[in-house]
Amino acid sequence: MTKFLVVFDVDSTLIDDEAIELLAQHAGTYDQVAAVTERAMRGELDFAESLVERVATLAGLDVKVLDQVANALSPTKGARELIAAIHDRGGKAAAVSGGFIQLLGPVKEKLGFDFERANTLEVQDGKLTGKVIGKIIDRQAKADALVEWAGNLGLGMDQTIAIGDGANDLGMMEVAGLSVAFCAKPVVREKAKIALNERDLAQLIQLLP
Repeated sequence: MTKFLVVFDVDSTLIDDEAIELLAQHAGTYDQVAAVTERAMRGELDFAESLVERVATLAGLDVKVLDQVANALSPTKGARELIAAIHDRGGKAAAVSGGFIQLLGPVKEKLGFDFERANTLEVQDGKLTGKVIGKIIDRQAKADALVEWAGNLGLGMDQTIAIGDGANDLGMMEVAGLSVAFCAKPVVREKAKIALNERDLAQLIQLLP
C-alpha cells in the first residue's frame, strides 16, 4: 500500500535546466524564449499563452534535437537521493511538467519516478511544427494531475507533497497537504508552507513521512 505521494515540477526543480530554452538555443530563439519564460515564471503572463508563444519559435526544428536535448538535461543535486528515499519509505514520486513529454524519458531513467505528465510537441515529417498537441499542462492541469494520482493510489490530500519553483506550480501546491518552494520565485515562496533556497533536493528527505 502506498503511504504518500510526492509530485515534482520538472524544469528548474527535478532538473537544473529550462528545457524549452535548450531547444530554443538550437532554433536560434533563445533570448526571445528566455524572456517569456522568466515573465511566465513570475506569474506576469498566462502560462498557456506563453507556452504557445515560445513553442511557435521552435517550428522547423529537426526532431533529432529532442533526443540531444533530452540526454543533455541535468538532474538537480539530491534528486536521485530524494526519490530513492520516497520509495524506501513506501511513497510514490511523480513528475508533472509544463515542458515536453518527449524529453522526460532519459530523466525518468536516471531518477526513477513513477508517473509523469507533460505537454506533447507536434511533429510532422521529422520536424517540429511549432505547436503542442492536446491539453496544455498549465497550473490547473498540474493540480488536477496531483489529485488524480492521489485518488488512484487511495490517498487523501494530507498524504501528498508538491514541490515546485514557478507560478505554474501554485495550483498543485495549494491542493497538496504540504507545499515546498524549491529555489523559487518570490510569489511561490510567499505561498508555500516550506521554502528551500539551497539547490539540493536531498535536504527535503527529512520532510518525508
